[in-house]
Amino acid sequence: MGVSMIGLLGLLVAFAGCVISVLCLGVAHILYKKRSFERSETFAWGGRLAAVLVAAALTVCCAVLVWCFFTGDNSIQYVLDNRSNSVSDIAWLYKLAGLWAGRQGSLLFWAWLIAVFNSVLVFATRRDTRPLDNGALCIAQLVLTAFVSVLLFSEANMPFLTTDSRYFAENGVLNAAASMRSMNALLEHWAMAIHPPTLFIGYAGLTLPFAYAVAALIVNDDSALWVNRSTGYLMFSWLLLGIGIGLGAVWAYVVLGWGGYWGWDPVENASLLPWLVGVALIHSFTVYRQRGAFKRWSVFCACLTFCFVVLGTFITRSGLVQSVHAFEGDPVSLVMFGALIVLSLLAGIVGLIVRRKSFGAVNAADDDIESMASKEAAYYVNNLIMVVFAVLLAYMTVSSALPSWLPFGGQSLSAGTYNAIARPLGIAYLAVLAICPLLGWRRTDKKAFWRAARVPGLCALLLFIVLMVYFATYLLPSYNAMIAMGGTTAEGLLEQGAPAYYNGLTVVGFAVASLLVFNALFMAVRALKRVTAATVRRRLSLFGGSVAHAAMGVILVGLIGSSMYVTEVTDYVPYSEDEDATVEPFVIQDFELQYTGNNIEELGNGNVKYTVYFDAYRDGAFVGSVAPAVQVVGATQQQKLEASVISFPLEDLFVVYRGVNENGDFSMDVRVNPLISLVWVGFGLLMVGCLIPLFAKRASKREGDEGDDEPVRVLAAEAATADEVADEAAAERPGIVEATVAEEVALVEDAEGDAAAGADGATAATAEGGAADGADKAPAADGADEAGAAGAASAAADAGEGK
Repeated sequence: MGVSMIGLLGLLVAFAGCVISVLCLGVAHILYKKRSFERSETFAWGGRLAAVLVAAALTVCCAVLVWCFFTGDNSIQYVLDNRSNSVSDIAWLYKLAGLWAGRQGSLLFWAWLIAVFNSVLVFATRRDTRPLDNGALCIAQLVLTAFVSVLLFSEANMPFLTTDSRYFAENGVLNAAASMRSMNALLEHWAMAIHPPTLFIGYAGLTLPFAYAVAALIVNDDSALWVNRSTGYLMFSWLLLGIGIGLGAVWAYVVLGWGGYWGWDPVENASLLPWLVGVALIHSFTVYRQRGAFKRWSVFCACLTFCFVVLGTFITRSGLVQSVHAFEGDPVSLVMFGALIVLSLLAGIVGLIVRRKSFGAVNAADDDIESMASKEAAYYVNNLIMVVFAVLLAYMTVSSALPSWLPFGGQSLSAGTYNAIARPLGIAYLAVLAICPLLGWRRTDKKAFWRAARVPGLCALLLFIVLMVYFATYLLPSYNAMIAMGGTTAEGLLEQGAPAYYNGLTVVGFAVASLLVFNALFMAVRALKRVTAATVRRRLSLFGGSVAHAAMGVILVGLIGSSMYVTEVTDYVPYSEDEDATVEPFVIQDFELQYTGNNIEELGNGNVKYTVYFDAYRDGAFVGSVAPAVQVVGATQQQKLEASVISFPLEDLFVVYRGVNENGDFSMDVRVNPLISLVWVGFGLLMVGCLIPLFAKRASKREGDEGDDEPVRVLAAEAATADEVADEAAAERPGIVEATVAEEVALVEDAEGDAAAGADGATAATAEGGAADGADKAPAADGADEAGAAGAASAAADAGEGK
């Protein structure tokens, strides 16, 4: 039996398992409604077992492809088309990446990840299986059935087609025609090898919050149980999705050679959409658990997040939207994924209409906003900005496929158009994030607010002054110089707004970033006060949220500098081959590049690498050497640019060599990217802020604290921490209005009592699940609120910082 047949049998078994699982779980729900509990349990057990069988079958399918890539078995067409010929030290990583490098393999890998998440759900709830869990598994298995159906019944998506005989010589060896088929050379980079799987893990994991939301509507359970069950999956998936987006930015910056890291390409936008709505979902979950409100928001955001996940693959595979990252379209993908988008939205909208009475706030007043200066209003604005921006971004992304009579219909929008919308919205959102921790529930006492904001505000003012000095002495002159140069770059800058508006936006952005950073730092210091063994987990959780808040402020400063004030010079450097010298150096700002040599290297895989060498000087002082290169793929003549970068604390000197003209002159593209290091530093801090709670969980487990695994308890604990902060502030500053503190403490105690009761009644058994539950749910849940802050507003920090 050939390997392709093994893979095909694996897909057949997976499809049969999906159908059996959905039928068994559906019958189990019907029998449960008829109060035939024993028979319902039997069918549910069969459905859960079938779900595990599907995961095993898809594991075999993936293993077949991986085996072929590593052994050089090209009997499968997909393997031939996506094999790597790299001779680098990490060539093994590129062989593994072949699994998700192409259309068919990436869809199989995604389906496998959904099956793995479904199996984790089975094991995580094995000791306390509720109808809600079986319903969620049934919905997730339905989604998986759609994916497996596309793989099995669409020839364009079938990963196990045998290789056409025309690619083999008579002796069975690959011929010259086969040498034209291999992995795209641009994908052979460590960041790009890791970037897709992290995205796919995020996409697959976001299926479960959607499944739980729909299941909650079906079983009419408006308690926080479905939120508790799905929070771990949400946070883990959201975190991995963010890491994937960051790795993609690194790859775009280093490999593509255009000097940036985000170009608003349709497929780039597709990965950002669920991440944005995920931020709104995180905060809705926080209010749901703490106050029994935002229930409709939570269900709607869960469905919308999954809708955008599917929209991403729809954009990539339907062929309706053109992108350098997209695959060729096929009708099966167009229909199947288009139907999934519509059905996922309808499931939430229709379900909420039918269950509109039960899915209201526990206390009707909690869904009302008494004051715009309150946490409720901040959460509401947070959700509104994220959802509106995501929907607008989705519309703009698919606008080229829309009728011309619609706004932007039939048009491919420029990056400047996206920036003109994203920048003010992003700054407004982070302004809400900066202020939210200082607000109280329902209403905010003015005196308490100003006293809490006074010291962070003064420190933020000092940072703002420093940033404004840098703006006036470096950024603004760079902007004016680029405008004075004219050309397409100047036109692109002016397209994004008049100079007064453009630079005014920078000033506001720096002010928001300064306030956000110092407000978060002061909360971090408070979180580490009087840490004991009993409070280490709560304190570290709050500290992680604060770090993530500060990271967003750092990233904002980096984004402003590296995307709005880039200096670029594209020109030819006259070269004399006889003398092996250039006529003059290449100059940009206060940098000077002096040519020192070149090299032509034939690589072992038939590729040729052309490299030029320059010494870089700044104000006459040597600062380093650069070696930009162009690698030409021998079989396809595809060019792969290899940028060379010299990083300084406040800017990057980014150098790209694009080859030679007919006269033999070097074509150079050189940029100075200010403050870009802050983007990478901020991203690292963001990840650290999300991971700190995981270490906090380990510390608490070493202390024997096993009863604090549920997300609800985490929220209650952090609310208690907020209570302590308020008490400390009151003790240190007797002038703060005692009535306000007493009211806030009462609210915290109410929330803590409700949360603890819900945790004991709804998820205590899940906490007893031990290692299985901890592996998939509790660790990610521990970071839920802090990772939310990483997304731009940590629920933990928001719940605790304003007390």
